[in-house]
Amino acid sequence: MNQRYAHPLEDEALEHLDELLAASGRIARRHFHGELEALDAADKGGDTGYDPVTEADRAIEALLRAGISAMSPGDRVVGEENGASGPDDARRTWYLDPIDGTKAFLTGMAGWGTLVGLVEDGRAVAGFMDQPVLGETFGAVHGRAIVRRRPDSTSPGGPSLVELRTSGCRELSEAIMYTTHPSMFGDDGEDRRRYDELGRRVRLQRFGGDCYAYCMVAAGRVDLVVEADLKPYDIVALIPIVEAAGGVITGPHGEQPLEGGTVVAAATPELAEQAWAVLRGES
Repeated sequence: MNQRYAHPLEDEALEHLDELLAASGRIARRHFHGELEALDAADKGGDTGYDPVTEADRAIEALLRAGISAMSPGDRVVGEENGASGPDDARRTWYLDPIDGTKAFLTGMAGWGTLVGLVEDGRAVAGFMDQPVLGETFGAVHGRAIVRRRPDSTSPGGPSLVELRTSGCRELSEAIMYTTHPSMFGDDGEDRRRYDELGRRVRLQRFGGDCYAYCMVAAGRVDLVVEADLKPYDIVALIPIVEAAGGVITGPHGEQPLEGGTVVAAATPELAEQAWAVLRGES
C-alpha cells in the first residue's frame, strides 16, 4: 500500500500496517474456513439481541492493538472487544473493528472485513478495510483511495492497485442503496417510517454488506449506504475511504460521524442531503 499513500503516515508505518493486516488476515481465513465449533462464538448482546463475538474477533484485535501500540506508543487505541488503551489526551486515536460483520462471518458470508481507522486532531484521516477471503484491501490516506487486489488464478503476477472513484450519482431516484438490516431503524415508529420511505424513493434497495457496502460506494458500485446505531469503530475507518473517492459520510448535521450513530454514506454531497431530507421528514 505504501506505493500510493502519503502523509499523515510514513512509509515505515504503512509497511507495518501491511504486515499487521496480512497477519490478521491469516487468522481470519483460518477461522472462516475452519470448523464452526472452533470459532468459539459467544453472545455479548444479552437483552439487546444476539451479538456474537468469536475467537477470531478476539485474536485479531489483540494482534492489531499490540502492533499499533508498539509502532506508535503515544497514540490511543480503541477496539470493539477490549475498549481503550493509551493516553487519554493523545492527538491520534486508532479505531479497530477486528471483524466488522461478525454475523456475516459466522454464517459464511463474505461481506465482513477488518477495520483500522485513524483520527487525528478530531478528523478521520486514514482508513483501511481488509477482506482477506476476497483478497482485497481498501485504503485511504490524505486524499487518495485505492483497493489492492492480491493475485489469483485469473490475475497472475503481483498485486493490482486500482484507484477508487464514486459513481457521481446525484438523484435518489437513480441510486442503489444498501443497509445491513432495516431493524437498525427499529421495527416501527417515525425513524423506521422515514427509512422505509427512503427505500421507496431509490432505484434499488438491498440489504447486507456491512463494511463492504461502504467500500462499494467508494468503488462506484453502490451509491448510498444508510445505517443507524453505529459505534465509532464501525465507521471511522470507512470515512476517509469514501471521502478520498469523492463521496461523503455524514452524520445528522453534516459532520464526520466519528461517534457513530445514524450515518449516510453517499456518492455525492447532493445525494447525501436528499437522503437526510427524507430521514428528517423534510421531503
